[in-house]
This record gives sequence, C-alpha cells and structure tokens, in this order.
Amino acid sequence: MSHSAATGKLFFERTGMDRGRVTGLVEDALGGADDGELFLEYRQSESLMFDDGQLKSANFDTAQGFGLRAVSGETAGYAHASEVSEDAIRRAGETVKAVARGHGGTLAEPPQGTNAKLYGDENPLGAMAFDAKVKLLADIDAYVRGQDPRVKQVTASLAGNWQAVEILRPGGGSAADIRPLVRINVAVVAGQGDRMESGSFGSGGRALYDAWVSPENWRNIADEALRQALVNLESVPAPAGEATVVLGPGWPGVLLHEAVGHGLEGDFNRKKTSAFAGLLGQRVAAPGVTVVDDGTMEGRRGSLTIDDEGTPTSRTVLIEDGILKGYMQDRMNARLMGAASTGNGRRQSYAHTPLPRMTNTFMLGGDKDPREIIESVKKGIYAVNFGGGQVDITSGKYVFSCTEAYIIENGKIGAPVKGATLIGSGPEDLKRVTMIGDDMKLDTGVGMCGKDGQGVPVGVGQPTMRLENITVGGTAA
Repeated sequence: MSHSAATGKLFFERTGMDRGRVTGLVEDALGGADDGELFLEYRQSESLMFDDGQLKSANFDTAQGFGLRAVSGETAGYAHASEVSEDAIRRAGETVKAVARGHGGTLAEPPQGTNAKLYGDENPLGAMAFDAKVKLLADIDAYVRGQDPRVKQVTASLAGNWQAVEILRPGGGSAADIRPLVRINVAVVAGQGDRMESGSFGSGGRALYDAWVSPENWRNIADEALRQALVNLESVPAPAGEATVVLGPGWPGVLLHEAVGHGLEGDFNRKKTSAFAGLLGQRVAAPGVTVVDDGTMEGRRGSLTIDDEGTPTSRTVLIEDGILKGYMQDRMNARLMGAASTGNGRRQSYAHTPLPRMTNTFMLGGDKDPREIIESVKKGIYAVNFGGGQVDITSGKYVFSCTEAYIIENGKIGAPVKGATLIGSGPEDLKRVTMIGDDMKLDTGVGMCGKDGQGVPVGVGQPTMRLENITVGGTAA
C-alpha cells in the first residue's frame, strides 16, 4: 500500500471526511496567501523503563490532529486541533485566513514529489510483544549486574514511535509519509567506596526493534554504558585553562550541531541574528572543514523522506573546505531570502508551526590517521563523549560538558578526567581546527534537538579532529 493510500484510510475513511471538501476548505483558508498547508498527523508512541530490578514505567499514547497554516509575507496564521473533522478545519480556516485578507499574494508552487523510500512503514510498536520487551529490559539489567560487582544501579529503557503524516495544499496536491522510530538506552551507576559514577549509551533509528534487540547488539550497548561508568570511577579532576583539544569521532559532533549547526538555519540568517549572517562565500572555518546536513540517509534517526511541509529532504553542503556555501531552509525563509527550500522544514507535531531545523548534520573526514592526531599533542584533552550543552545563536558562544574525557601527555592518552567543560565560540573555533581524521563516524541514533520549545530527532557526526587554544573549564590549579 502506498503512503498516500495508507494515510487516506487514517485521515479520511476513518474520520468520515471527504478529501474533495477538505481541499476546498484549504483553498478557501489560503486564498490570497503566499503559502500554507494543512498538516494531518496520527501518532502512536510507547516507552518502557526498567529500573532497580523492576519495570518502573510503561506508557502508550495515541495522538492525532491537524495544523492549518496561512503565510503572508513574514506573517503566519496558525490554528490546530486534536479533533480531525471538516467542521474543525473550517473553524481553523476562519482563523488563519485573517493574515491573508487584503494581501493578494500569489500562492507559491508546491514542492516537487519524490519516489525515495528511506525507511519502512511497518509499526514497530506492534511488531514485538509487550512481554518480550519487558523480558529484554530484564535481561539487560541482569546482564549488566553480572558483569561487575561495582554496579550499583541499572536503568534500561525502550522507546518507539510510529507517525503518519499527510500535507494537503490548495488544488488537491498532497504528500504523505509514514515514519517509524525506535531507541534503546542503558544507564549504569558504578560505585567504589564512597564514590559513585555513571555511564550511558544508546542506539536507534527509523526501523523496527529487530535491529537493536538481538543479544549481540544490546550487549554491546550495555557493555559500553558499563565501560563509561567504570572509566569515570577512575577519573581525576580536569585541569582548567586554555588547551589543545582533540574531539573523538561520532557523538562529539553534537558540539558541532549546537555551536555551528543552529547558526546555519535559515531563520536566524534571514533575521541577521546568526553569527554567520551575510557571510555566504566567505571563509568561516579552517581549510579542510566541510559540514553537510543530509536528511536522505537510509534508516537514520534524523532522516525524513519528506519534511513537514512536504518537501523532499536533501544533502545540503553548508561549509565546503572552510567556505560558507549555504543555509538550511524551510519554505517561508527560503522564499523571503530568494532561495529554495532544502527540505529542512520540521515541526514537533501538528500543534507546532514548521521551522528550519537540522536533520543529520556532520563534518566530513580528512586525511589524518587518528593515532597521528593524538601523537601530535604534547599536552591537551581528548574529549570522547558529551552530555548537555547550550549555545547563544547570535554570538555562537557555547558551553559543553564532557561525560568522558582524558588527559593527553606527550602524545599518549592518559588518565580519565571528571568535570571537563569546553567553553568557546563555534564560528571562532571552526578556524582553530588544525588536523582532521579520516575516521568520520555518525552517532548511534539517540540525538534530540530543541528549538523554540520544539523537540525533533536528529543525527550528528564527525571525524577525530584537533583544535587549538580551546578554553577548558575544570578544576583550577
């Protein structure tokens, strides 16, 4: 069954709505507008958490609704409801058409279609029995506790999501997508004497649970969470001051995502509130630095066949060999900037308006052996994993805490350090990259990004790289 046929059953046959009449309501609401759409959504989600040796929570939720948007110039009228009916859409239309009244705009062309299929449409929630999910989490708990007597606490969780969307435009054009998403996480607390430290690891993507629940896969996840906890148990206070920093491959790309990625989203550049505004064609990073956003990668957490405006996602080169080449665009900001949408219009749900957002954002690999990069450092910090962070879009300044980091001395990785925080400016630090590894790696599928109160799943990645003169917050000497 095609996506449009499946969503037709969900949004029209099931609700009793008539597609022709709904199209007419959308046309009436968007008359005189520059752009807009009706976004229909049906979502099922679940989460299970096993903690302290028992199932602590199990949640299942079904949500549905629509969002109707009319865009005139820089103004958007938006109305949404959880009631999917022609009457509710008609009422929403009366609200949003106010922004287009007297505007006389010409409706923008709809997005081009796509035959791409980046993930299956089977619902992961029903593809695995509830008892099997609980047993999996119990097996993980027992396995980790049996690995080391220092294990004090284990938290294992499973989360799944199945989202069906259809985007309708005046004239009857529509685009549909069905999106599975799963994730498995393990967190471990290890203790020795009076000291307790933690580690966590997870994996996921747009597929059924099968790929992650085989014993060899979940054991790898559990082993990595335990390894991090035991490493941190041996950690010493991090030195503070300016230092050479080597970032590991994969998940440390979250720093790039926060410190650089948000500044390359279209809205911040149109409004000139980004540190990168007005710099297209100029050098913004060291030679060799190439950053892309790619929503077309099969099965990845941040991937989408179409974005939440119906535009097919793309591979957008943001920075090429240090030169700023482009921004991530939704339809509204692209139109106002005289550009084309890159398929980055995303929203958390029907209750939210679309914004230009990242999908899978990463730096491409270079030509250096990662061992050569470590060996080149006389004294510095090797940051392998990160926790939370924050960034100021206007200045590009960021603060990021390391959850796993080590001292580098005379080209060798030394003791693990605790409490290391990287402090800097994304635009400035891009110019401080001096060596780029040939080991580009994507994260394991756990990223979540927040913007304007909306959370969406994303991917990050990067190779090993060396940066000079980065401020490290830690313990003062």
